[in-house]
Amino acid sequence: MIPQIYRSMKMAWKNLSASKFRTFLTILGIVIGIASVILVMSVGASAQQLILGQIRSVGSNLVGILPGASEESGPPASAFGVVTTTLTMEDVEAIIKQNPHVLAASGYVSGSSTVSYKNESFAMTYQGVSAELPLVESIMIGEGRFFTADENKGLSRVVVLGSERAHDLFGDLDPLGKTVSFGDLNFSVVGVLEERGSSGFSNPDQTVYVPVTTAQKLLLGIDYISLARMKVDTEDNIPLVTESIRNILRDRHDLEGDKEDDFSVRSTAEALSTITNITNVLKYFLTFVAGISLFVGGIGIMNIMLIALKQRIREVGLRKALGARNADIQFQFLVESVFISLAGGVLGFLLGVGLTYVAAVIVQSLGYEWEFILTLQSALVALVVVLIIGIFFGLYPAKKAAEVSPMEALRYE
Repeated sequence: MIPQIYRSMKMAWKNLSASKFRTFLTILGIVIGIASVILVMSVGASAQQLILGQIRSVGSNLVGILPGASEESGPPASAFGVVTTTLTMEDVEAIIKQNPHVLAASGYVSGSSTVSYKNESFAMTYQGVSAELPLVESIMIGEGRFFTADENKGLSRVVVLGSERAHDLFGDLDPLGKTVSFGDLNFSVVGVLEERGSSGFSNPDQTVYVPVTTAQKLLLGIDYISLARMKVDTEDNIPLVTESIRNILRDRHDLEGDKEDDFSVRSTAEALSTITNITNVLKYFLTFVAGISLFVGGIGIMNIMLIALKQRIREVGLRKALGARNADIQFQFLVESVFISLAGGVLGFLLGVGLTYVAAVIVQSLGYEWEFILTLQSALVALVVVLIIGIFFGLYPAKKAAEVSPMEALRYE
């Protein structure tokens, strides 16, 4: 069997070399298809890791509370920009007091304002947060300090800046103790966050933090929060804490019997699972779309093999007259078809790897934590797909070649 395969491969190389340009164009279709599949699978895996890394960087033992009801696996209305006022800081404080597994918690509100220092003025988005935020989100202070719980309760006008925002306003000056204006209100800079660099779709160096109560009462004129995050002592206790939060909030919001929750509780683990499922679906869908080009490449293989049959029909007849069986003729054409497909697959795989690496370098140069990921799965998929294409699209020409009558082939002009 092995000598037969070797002879068939040798003959396939000779026959395909006789029409180099046409063979090249046929292989090119497979090259583009395989390269597209490798590129989509690898870039999809890298993008997935980037998104999941963003969530993991916040912490895997976090529980989030959003105002507004939702389906068990779907987002609440507030996630789509609908303002819901059912969640308050008093709710957060009650949960902390009644649940010993909650290590720290923070409420969140956000707004935008013109922030200025002397002649420098910028439109900035700020967040009102609790004094425990550094513990909740593992935030590091580069200079100065974070504001205290007493400053939060006392509506103190203090601000903590991300490193980039501090540079925007003060340049090379020491920002600590300086006064910046949020519209008509003056705030004292008490701290600057440690520089972290751009990470995925957010840049922590551009953050501006003020006490949540100050943001509510003095800047926004509201008494509710848009989000709460809580750090749990261990991941194992997340289900227990989640159930406790539901019970506490239902009791505080007078939700009795079958009344629907007016809040949504989500954990980081749930978010990771949901986002993994969503990104997997997108990744496989895009891979399928990219794989359509392989179908076109397979049609090209069928076309060149049918053309080759017409050009070599006398050769087929002569081989049959000398004793070649139908199976021998069919096997030879299948070997040539698979040879073309494998050649295109190898070149396409190398091209796809090269394009994936270039894409990773470009994205990394933009400041994103982008990994160059090439999975064994993608290599195996490429190998299996090119073999299937070579066999599937080579079967019809091989069958037609095997059905050629020796007498008719020898008379063929």
